[in-house]
Order: sequence, then C-alpha cells, then structure tokens
Amino acid sequence: MSYKIKIISTLHDIDADEWNKLVDNDFPFLRHEFLIALEDHNAVGETFGWLPRFFLACKDHELIAAVPAYIKYNSYGEFVFDWSWASAWERSGLTYYPKLVTAVPYTPAVGPRLLLKQQQDSKAIKDRLMQAITDDCKQNHFSSCHCLFTNDNDTRYFQQHPDFMLRLGCQFHWQNQDYTSFDDFLQQFTSKKRKQIKRERRLVREQEVEFELLDGHTANDQHWDIYHHFYEITFERKSGIPTLSKSFFKEIARTMPDNILLVMAKHQGEYVASAFNIKGTKTLYGRHWGCFEYFDQLHFEACYYQGLEYCIENGLKYFQPGAQGEHKIARGFLPTKTWSAHWIANPEFKIAIEQFVQHEQQGMLEYIQQLNQHSPYKK
Repeated sequence: MSYKIKIISTLHDIDADEWNKLVDNDFPFLRHEFLIALEDHNAVGETFGWLPRFFLACKDHELIAAVPAYIKYNSYGEFVFDWSWASAWERSGLTYYPKLVTAVPYTPAVGPRLLLKQQQDSKAIKDRLMQAITDDCKQNHFSSCHCLFTNDNDTRYFQQHPDFMLRLGCQFHWQNQDYTSFDDFLQQFTSKKRKQIKRERRLVREQEVEFELLDGHTANDQHWDIYHHFYEITFERKSGIPTLSKSFFKEIARTMPDNILLVMAKHQGEYVASAFNIKGTKTLYGRHWGCFEYFDQLHFEACYYQGLEYCIENGLKYFQPGAQGEHKIARGFLPTKTWSAHWIANPEFKIAIEQFVQHEQQGMLEYIQQLNQHSPYKK
C-alpha cells in the first residue's frame, strides 16, 4: 500500500478533528488543542529550541498516521538526559545539535508516540514513517533522533527495529487495584507505612488546610492567576525557567476543560499552594506544583494523596505523578520501567552509545530491583 508522507512545521496546517482521530483519549497531551497551545503561547519555537516538525502519513488525502516531532537545539525539557552524549560529540569536534526528538515538550509522561488509525498493516505504516524520519535526519544533518517515554506498543516496535536502540529509565507509578476508598487502599500497606500516611494527612488537617478540586469549567481567571504565580515561584526557587505561560494554562482550560484537574490548597481563606494535573480516560498525570507558604506535609497531600483519592473515587486506573522521586515509593507509587528509542547517525558513536545503554540498562535493572525491596505494600 502506498502512503504519501508530508512534513509540517505547525499543527495549524492540519484540521483539529482530523488530528484528534489519531490520538488516544487516555493521553490528552497529544491532542491538537494541547500542542497548538504550546505553539501559540511560545512554549515551543525558537525561544526554547523546540521547533515543530510533524510527520504525516496520508492515503487518498486522508490522514492515517503521524509522528509529532521537534527539532532541538538543546536538551532542555526532555527528562531523558543526553548531555554526556552531546559533550562527547563536541570533544570529537562534531556537532550534536540540532537533533530530532519525538516527545511532548516538558512532559515526562509515558504514552503513544507513533499515532495511527486502526489499520491491519500498522507495522508497514510505522516503518514508512520512521524511514521518512531517518531520511530527513540525514538530509538535514541531524545527529540523532530520540523517541522518548514510549508506551508498550511503541516500545515493542522499536525493540524490533534494526536502526534504533532502547534506553531504560525509571519512574514511579500507581495502579488502582479496584480500591473502594482511600482507606481500602491503605489497608494494603504494612502497618508502619499506613500509620505514616495517616499521620501526614492528619498534620495537614491540623494546620487547617482545605482543598478545592477544579476542572477547566470551574476554575476561573483568579484561580489561574494564583496557580501560575505559584508555578513561577517553584521555578524561581530551583533556578529554572517557567516555560508555560499563564495564557497557555487558560487556553487549555478553555479548549479541553474535562482534562484538567487543578488542586488548590487554602488556609484561612487564602490560597497557599496548588497542584496541576491532566487526566485521561484511565490515567491521571501529575505535572506541576507550587506553593506560597510552607505547611508540613502539604506537598504530599496536594500532589499525591488528593490525586490518589480522586483516582479511586472516579475509577481511574493509573496515576503517573511525574519524573523521578524515590520518596514516592512510601506513598504507594512503585518503580516502573520507562523506555526511549534512539537513532544515531554517526556509525562510530552509534557503537559507543549502544555499549553505554547496555551497561546503563544493567545498572538500572539492579536499581529497580533494590527499590522494589522498599515497597510499602504487604508482601
């Protein structure tokens, strides 16, 4: 079957409904509305070194598959770290940037990366797209192509692809075992760990902190103004860049309101902290946290326990609370393998990086095994 491959530099060139037919409803980050908001509010583009370059597969003028990708001039906002690779390139007198990255900018969430309608020859479509991508990398002298945080289907595909290598990472995810309540969830913990969480939640209540859970319909401009102030404070404390503007959050609240879960913490009538989440049909994705005033254990309550309780009450199966954080284990989030796939143009560097990721993978497997020994759940 013949497919026509198109390359576009903005999602404004594709109809929103047509694009969204390719998107899994459990992964809202790839919805047209979310990606367009990144474009329109300067979160991607030349300022931060994310230049959209989307690959489309069409048949008889119908969009049947796509790969959202970005030309990168840095490694900012990816969460799969390759700075040592870039340094090795430079020491050899070569140029690592630009490269091509298939990911959701600033979003270390596991999800689909190769988007397609249900087709019997899905592998053939993926092969055609990946061939177009690697050809494009060669033509434009990109050093490499990186497909980050792939879901199970895409990981299996890249595992069989002769030109890509897989790199193993680790996050901490939660899975709902059909819990009937938060207390039912805690009953699966050892006594010590159960008491610890109850104590943490009690301390927040004793400080007279209350919570409001809002979506895009119920959050108003004041909520977004306050939330974004907290968001900026967090990055300033960490010497980071608050990439996502207030207008970005307000736009996605308007265009995809049912996918928003904003946790607002209040003390004596004033908002003091917030946690921003995106929700799919089965999964809650924790993204950003910020606070104006310190309260003991408030971070755990706003970022984890409120989200866990929401998942249980609303029948969501999974909670991905973001990258890193071994402290999440004690709160019920277990070590979970994450994968990324990498294509390297330079043959000599390809061999060296293959050796690196193989060695790294063995260390990561041992690390995950050690972490699992600290599970809070009853054996």
